[in-house]
Amino acid sequence: MNAKYESKIKPDRRHYLCGAVCIAAFTCQADDINLYSINTGSYVYHLTHNHGQYTEHFDNKFISVERKFSEQSDYSYILGTMNNSFNDRCLAAGVRKDWVNLGDGLVFKGIYGYVGEFFFDAFSDCGDHGSYHDFKKVTGIGFSPYIYHGFQYNFTSYFGMDVGLIIPSVFVITVQWSFR
Repeated sequence: MNAKYESKIKPDRRHYLCGAVCIAAFTCQADDINLYSINTGSYVYHLTHNHGQYTEHFDNKFISVERKFSEQSDYSYILGTMNNSFNDRCLAAGVRKDWVNLGDGLVFKGIYGYVGEFFFDAFSDCGDHGSYHDFKKVTGIGFSPYIYHGFQYNFTSYFGMDVGLIIPSVFVITVQWSFR
């Protein structure tokens, strides 16, 4: 194991700690969904054609803020930043739609967004590689449309996790912190 990622918790205790966190999370019930959220801790993994050349795991450094249109709305605005698959900093903007509320804090959702260049220098390299570069050649702006579908489970009224897929083949896990 790489020394950079070694845990200070002894290996035999990690299992107990993980189990305790899971039990505590699953015993909490979710209340109503809050109006504002911060999305962090995005884990990504490319399911196809990955030979170590893509930015993966937690290296995408994703963070976004989310605001529901209203308390009754199934839609939210999302604005954030992340490193794309080629480790270029990009602006991430989109709309979330809660398609089905399955009860007990479980929601099937979709996020439809723009990930790409913006007029700040920090985002200027986003269109240098891959599909971002292909769109830049055609439109003059480096970006990629993101279509995400997944399941979000709200453990409490302020904490949820979701698991899903960015089409066509990027597996994602994200944490959401909500508040009013």
